[in-house]
Amino acid sequence: MYTSSLSHFESDLCIRFNRINRRRLIGPFFATISRLGNGAFWYALLAVMLVVYHDWQVTLVMICTGACSTLLYRQIKSRTQRPRPCESYAMPYLTVAPLDRFSFPSGHTLHAVGFTLIACHAHTELAWVLMPFTVMVALSRLVLGLHYPSDVLMGATLGSLMAVLAISLTGI
Repeated sequence: MYTSSLSHFESDLCIRFNRINRRRLIGPFFATISRLGNGAFWYALLAVMLVVYHDWQVTLVMICTGACSTLLYRQIKSRTQRPRPCESYAMPYLTVAPLDRFSFPSGHTLHAVGFTLIACHAHTELAWVLMPFTVMVALSRLVLGLHYPSDVLMGATLGSLMAVLAISLTGI
């Protein structure tokens, strides 16, 4: 019964978030954030780390963390095989196609949180740009109807753990 109530609550939240997408400027805004979160923003951040900060160590830590994070979330997705909310419920405002088949966890959020925590740990002045962008990436997954809130929360949790592990192991 609890699982059913939680599932109903989460599906209701998905539909409510997706309704935001119907507004004329909101949908394209979050679609753009989502596309940037696919990698372009993070590749630009890596370039900033090298060109502006000359910080090879943090750049390499971010690259390795990104690769390990990708392996981790693909393994989890293939084992859980949770369908996306846009496949399970009527999401009339689907403006971005999913990159892969399954929903749990959010890889966009996992990478956004992990990269942001590592970069901000090394260069705190980047927080004013990276923190809001990371929040927007996480919200985009909900507004676009591509993830459940628990997918995003687990992505954020895993991204945080990956960042803490990377920082602890490398001492950056």
